[in-house]
Amino acid sequence: MGGLGRRLVQDGLISDSDAQKAHTDSVKNKIPFVTQLVKNRALSARKVAMAAANEFGFPVLDIDAFDVDINVTKLVKEKLVREHHTLPLFKRGSRLFVAVSDPTNLQALENIRFAVGIAVEAILVEDDKLTKTIEKAMEANDTTLAELSDSDLDDVEFADEADQGGDVSDSDVDDTPVVRFVNKVLLDAINKGASDIHFEPYEKSYRVRFRQDGVLSEIAAPPIAMAPRLSARLKVMSRLDISERRVPQDGRIKMNLSKSRAIDFRVNTCPTLFGEKIVLRILDPNSAKLGVDALGFEPEQKQLFLEAIEKPYGMILVTGPTGSGKTVTLYTGVNLLNTPDRNISTAEDPVEINLPGINQVNVNTKVGLDFASALRAFLRQDPDIILVGEIRDLETAEIGIKAAQTGHLVLSTLHTNDAPQTLTRMVNMGVPPYNIASTVHLIIAQRLARRLCTHCKQPLDIPKEALLKEGFTETEINAGLKVHGPAGCDQCNEGYKGRVGIYQVMPVSEEMGRIIMEGGNSLQLAAQAGKEGIPDLRKSGLKKVKDGVTSLDELNRVTKE
Repeated sequence: MGGLGRRLVQDGLISDSDAQKAHTDSVKNKIPFVTQLVKNRALSARKVAMAAANEFGFPVLDIDAFDVDINVTKLVKEKLVREHHTLPLFKRGSRLFVAVSDPTNLQALENIRFAVGIAVEAILVEDDKLTKTIEKAMEANDTTLAELSDSDLDDVEFADEADQGGDVSDSDVDDTPVVRFVNKVLLDAINKGASDIHFEPYEKSYRVRFRQDGVLSEIAAPPIAMAPRLSARLKVMSRLDISERRVPQDGRIKMNLSKSRAIDFRVNTCPTLFGEKIVLRILDPNSAKLGVDALGFEPEQKQLFLEAIEKPYGMILVTGPTGSGKTVTLYTGVNLLNTPDRNISTAEDPVEINLPGINQVNVNTKVGLDFASALRAFLRQDPDIILVGEIRDLETAEIGIKAAQTGHLVLSTLHTNDAPQTLTRMVNMGVPPYNIASTVHLIIAQRLARRLCTHCKQPLDIPKEALLKEGFTETEINAGLKVHGPAGCDQCNEGYKGRVGIYQVMPVSEEMGRIIMEGGNSLQLAAQAGKEGIPDLRKSGLKKVKDGVTSLDELNRVTKE
């Protein structure tokens, strides 16, 4: 038992048996003696701190009233902070001041001094407050991934890497420069907010590209000789067969950045003329937790969306091209509905966002688990809400429609250009028009446009005739319309930072239902939507341009037909 424990017993603050029990438990649980003492409620953290201060002459700091410098906490690695239950607080000249709850733990101070290379001084704090502050500091460090340096690459871990299939001892894989290069590329992609990483071999060159805000850009050109080793390394990380280079393969990588931060990558390999092209999709589990306000809905569109998801039954469809944010929109709605009193099941190909409390199924057509069979299984499991990744065929559409008619809320996606075309597409698939009219409550068509950087966007001087041609009205132009464009600064990517959704949110009214029942086409439905005051994608986008959220060039890129 350490010096502090003996002193507490000698001072009559705790019994010898309590001290011995705390010491035994601390060794067993691998936590500091003071932490275990407080956990056992043998003594309060405040009393331990005051006793230690009186005995050893240390000042006691109320750490709750102290503004911890995140940059200073990064001087000591998380592993060392947690192991010794200490936290760097501030630096004065060539001295680092460290919060401790046990001033007799000289080994901790020595290890930190060795790690940072400067003198270390202890400041006594209450143990329970220190625990909370360490957690807050480590969480704050997780959010600043852009600060990761090359020295952090060695600490990155990948889940289940030791259990990978294939010959892991292959010389192509056991290559430290390749391992570090891949780790660096993955970290850079996360830091830059990329959605996809492309590893592409050609006859005489090799390139790595990131898709940032929907646009691809080259970020590295490693030697072509590295191609087989890069491919092997990525396949080992994804638990794929590294000896199979003739057919496409699908896998997954889980990258553990810390105890509280992990990133998933969906991996696909495809054999090309000069090697395997490998694309990684970065799956951010936090994207569905940003909230409905982050999607980019206009106030009236947001209201329509919230009203639709609160209905006890019916169908909500989201449509748009690949990469237009349909999954995030659906999951934002599902996340709002995710309460203990609801049974929510999803079928996806594959599951991209993992959410606790939701039963998620990966579609696997090889074993006969398609969307239709997953839907049938859901209906036998007392569901309240069902999410179907995509309606691809008549069978899936019919089961989804029946589920929506029998008291379930069904959410799904389709691939069409706008909301009115979604209804006619379902008719063309073979769904009876009366079923569509009575079941589908809301259709959302969407695109993702790059947001203008708020730090460097600049007003553009565009002639009135050009603005009229783009779709703005005389009234808007005469009212002093300002159109902004990108400039570019050190805080953005060529004048843009992040993306925003452009939406057409179309409730299916009685009149639209009548048009569907009478065999009307998408043009008639679009005309009716216009009569009901529902803006199409172009008009919604022009509103974003008018508000300075995006540029006219960007709007034309995503909505020009």
